Amino acid sequence: MYSKILVANDGSDGAFKALMVAFKLALQSDVELHMLCVAEVSYFPGSIGEVEVERERADRRLVPMIERAKRLAALRGLTLECHLLPGHPVPTIVNFVRTHGFDLLVIGFMGHSALYNRLIGSTTDWLVELSPCAVLVVK
Repeated sequence: MYSKILVANDGSDGAFKALMVAFKLALQSDVELHMLCVAEVSYFPGSIGEVEVERERADRRLVPMIERAKRLAALRGLTLECHLLPGHPVPTIVNFVRTHGFDLLVIGFMGHSALYNRLIGSTTDWLVELSPCAVLVVK
């Protein structure tokens, strides 16, 4: 069904649930399984130093989570190819999906208030809208 699956993981509980679903899908068939974490950077950083501090903070938070995901995959006999990129989540994920030819993007649902979603939208909504491949949203 799918040959190349990407899980977008921000370290949240919803992203962890999405990872577990991706593991189940990968165990059902022979697929290439990847995980992408995006270290967010400010839209308008004040200086290069500010960007470096943000990236170091993201690395301290995301690198242990990536190692944990690799261990969980290995316990299931799976290989998880992990990627950590700086940027803004939606364009970074969509570009990664497009340039690497993924068949399926698996993401966790992160609920916001109805007002927030109407005014700003959510990362989940934007990924569903803009992704060039099928998107599985896990609640």
